[in-house]
Amino acid sequence: MVEPHGSAMNIRLPKPPIPENAPGYAEMAVSAARNVDKLELDYSPKSLEWVDGVLGRFHRDKVPTDKIGATLFAFGCYVGEVFVRNFEGKWLKEEDTAMRGKAGFFIVIELPNRKICNPTGKVFKRVENGEVDSLPYFYHVFTTAEPA
Repeated sequence: MVEPHGSAMNIRLPKPPIPENAPGYAEMAVSAARNVDKLELDYSPKSLEWVDGVLGRFHRDKVPTDKIGATLFAFGCYVGEVFVRNFEGKWLKEEDTAMRGKAGFFIVIELPNRKICNPTGKVFKRVENGEVDSLPYFYHVFTTAEPA
């Protein structure tokens, strides 16, 4: 089991949180959506609305993020894969970017506009803070921002 650094939580993950494993974690989120809500996530930006709704329910129900950390990590990888598949993002190790020691979840996304985003961290914030950390808005901001 692996525990992310720089995080207040101890998350037990079945595989190392490295760029090569991110698509597999994303598939775990797809399976969870299919099994729990009978929904097929398709990696489209529009699908972030559904993920945002699920995370919103966790927020409303005050589900502690440390109790569902692995699930949230998987949904963070799903959000990252939306960037990869629709905006030519690529997974990188946090330590290889300007976010070194700041993201707390080992992997981040680099976008063609050279911006770095932390979709997994955003998923945790969505549950902790509510609508202010909207996933569709997060995607919009990073995909319409001016180049660095």
